[in-house]
Amino acid sequence: MSEHEENYAEQGRAVYEALLARTGEAAPQPRLEPTRRALDLLGDPQRAYPIIQLAGTNGKTSTSRMIEGILRGYGLRTGLFTSPHLVHFNERIVVDGEPISNETLVRNWEDIQPYVNMVDLELEDSGDVPLTFFEVLTVLGFAIFADAPVDVAVVEVGMGGEWDSTNAADAQIAVFTPIDLDHTNRLGTTIAEIARTKAGIIKPAATVVTAAQHPDAMAQLVNAAELSEAPLIAQDIDFELVSDVVAVGGQVISVRGRAGLYSDLYLPLYGDHQGQNAAVAIAAVETFLGNGLQRLSTDPLTEGLTEVESPGRLQLVGVEPTVLVDAAHNPHGARSLAAALGKYFDFREIVFVLGVLGDKDAEGILEVLAPLAQRIHLTASASTRSIPVDELADRARSTIDPALVHSYDTLEDAVFEAREWANEGESRLVVVTGSVVLAGEVVELADENGWKK
Repeated sequence: MSEHEENYAEQGRAVYEALLARTGEAAPQPRLEPTRRALDLLGDPQRAYPIIQLAGTNGKTSTSRMIEGILRGYGLRTGLFTSPHLVHFNERIVVDGEPISNETLVRNWEDIQPYVNMVDLELEDSGDVPLTFFEVLTVLGFAIFADAPVDVAVVEVGMGGEWDSTNAADAQIAVFTPIDLDHTNRLGTTIAEIARTKAGIIKPAATVVTAAQHPDAMAQLVNAAELSEAPLIAQDIDFELVSDVVAVGGQVISVRGRAGLYSDLYLPLYGDHQGQNAAVAIAAVETFLGNGLQRLSTDPLTEGLTEVESPGRLQLVGVEPTVLVDAAHNPHGARSLAAALGKYFDFREIVFVLGVLGDKDAEGILEVLAPLAQRIHLTASASTRSIPVDELADRARSTIDPALVHSYDTLEDAVFEAREWANEGESRLVVVTGSVVLAGEVVELADENGWKK
């Protein structure tokens, strides 16, 4: 790394530290006005390009990456905004397929910081909480996309929808991945309540594209779309995943889109849910490019899906023994993980390394994974939000067979013991899951120790 790059790397770390000093993502403020105020002071950068926005419980990041990849295959300059990051903060803001450089981060931070400070002072004067981590991140992302400039931005909602700071922008296409129970302390205790909050991203003149949903969720989306006079494009009615077949390194899928049938598409991701995500992504791109009337060209579609990556989603990070990382952090994600393990991998015994954050349904995750497990190694990530190991172990032993449960004070001990156990037998698999933070830490650990030589 040159001195120039090192200097910006240091300044980039300082920007991240400044953001971390704000109210964190675990405690979002249910408000939009402060984000709108900051964007207004900046000249509304979010209006400089069309936006495809995604909300849902699971699959948002993977689907976002597929949409962005296909659009980039068409030669469009794309912006991609996702959260949380797996390893590096810059992963959250991607321009033209590459995470932003530290120089881009620093220069744009310097541009927006005076306006962020101005809004902070206004909020403090009114007795309100200053802009949060995610509110400032949203403003930064929109500003970077305008500065790039991008032709289209694919924006993943942080939490919920209606009051999420990304909703300060008006999306032309509102995409919904499957909605299930998650963040129940903030979004509601029923699927209908959660869907009602997420449906807040539907705006007048938008078009809605949705995955297959629980009936309670679909009713909320239909109602919100009708109120905004927004056309609703639904999976299994207007488009569908026709077939998916296991292939080396992923699967081969066929999708009936809005404008035609797309056969034998290679998708280098594991899990039937990824095939479903691809169907939603194709319908979203068809809707964006030609309102569903124009068939997608073969080359951009093939390129976009073939090159898609989904870090932290059934990601192979080690061999001898095989180690997979999956960021499933709720029961719905755990069910998708369990289904994929049964279909795409042929191992006789599995050890799960599991760490869960405090606002998640640990018991629900354990109940899904326990029937597949020979051992479950409980631990905690470095996040202060992690459930302490002793508490997680107590909750696990009261939920599943106590004989499965082994607890470790550090992630390193949990995963190294899991790898040793896997090496001692034949056809044994290590799966690290339960938290995006935990997944990111193991990706780094695997890289540092050369598990995938």
